[in-house]
Amino acid sequence: MRGVAAIILGSNTYNPKIMSKSVLYTRVSSLDQKTDRQRVKEHEFDKVIEDKCSGKIPIFERAEGSKLKLMIDRKLIDSIYVWQIDRCGRDLRDIINFIHYTAERKIPVKFISQGLITLDENGNENPIAKMVISILGVVAEMTRIQILENQKQGIELAKMDPNKYLGRKPGSVEDPIKFLTKKKNKQALELLKNGYKNIEVAKITGLHVNTITKIKRHF
Repeated sequence: MRGVAAIILGSNTYNPKIMSKSVLYTRVSSLDQKTDRQRVKEHEFDKVIEDKCSGKIPIFERAEGSKLKLMIDRKLIDSIYVWQIDRCGRDLRDIINFIHYTAERKIPVKFISQGLITLDENGNENPIAKMVISILGVVAEMTRIQILENQKQGIELAKMDPNKYLGRKPGSVEDPIKFLTKKKNKQALELLKNGYKNIEVAKITGLHVNTITKIKRHF
C-alpha cells in the first residue's frame, strides 16, 4: 500500500521546506516511550508538537493536540506532518474529522512513512489519499479493537486459574504503592505533579476521573 501511494503521489511530496510554517506532530501512548522514530529531520520543521497519551483520545482533545488546533484556528500553520496515520488516532471517525477539519482550512496533512498528502498543490482534496487514509484508518481501528479483545480474553482465561489471576478480592484494600506504580496510574501521577487538571489527566491516560481523584490523594 505504501509503495502504491508513493508512486501515485510522486517522490517529491515530502519536502517541509516548501512551507514556511510547518509543524511535525508526534504521539506515543505513555510517558516512558520516546518519539525518536517519528522525528524525521525535525530540524527542518518550524515546530514539533508531541503528545504522550492514548490514541483513542481525539487529537484535538489531547494536551498538545489542543494547542495544534489553536495554531490552526489562528492561521499559524501552513502544513502538518505526521509519521503515520495511527498517530492521529485509532478511531476512523476521529481520523476523518481531523482530516476534514484541516482540509476545510486548506492545510495539507502529510503522512511521512506512508507517502500520503491530503491536499494537492492547488489545495484540493486528493481522492487517492482520501481512499487510502480511510482504509488505513479502518486498520488502525481494527487493531485497537483486537488489542482490547485480546486483553479481555486474557483476563477471562486468567480468572479460570486462581493462582494466576491477581484481581483484587471484594472488600479488600489495595496497597497504595502497588496502586501508584501501575503503568497508567504512574503516568497520571506525573501529569498531576506537572500541574495538569483531573479532567485533562483522565483524557490523556484514559482513566476514570474517580481514579484520578484517588491518585491525587496520595501525593
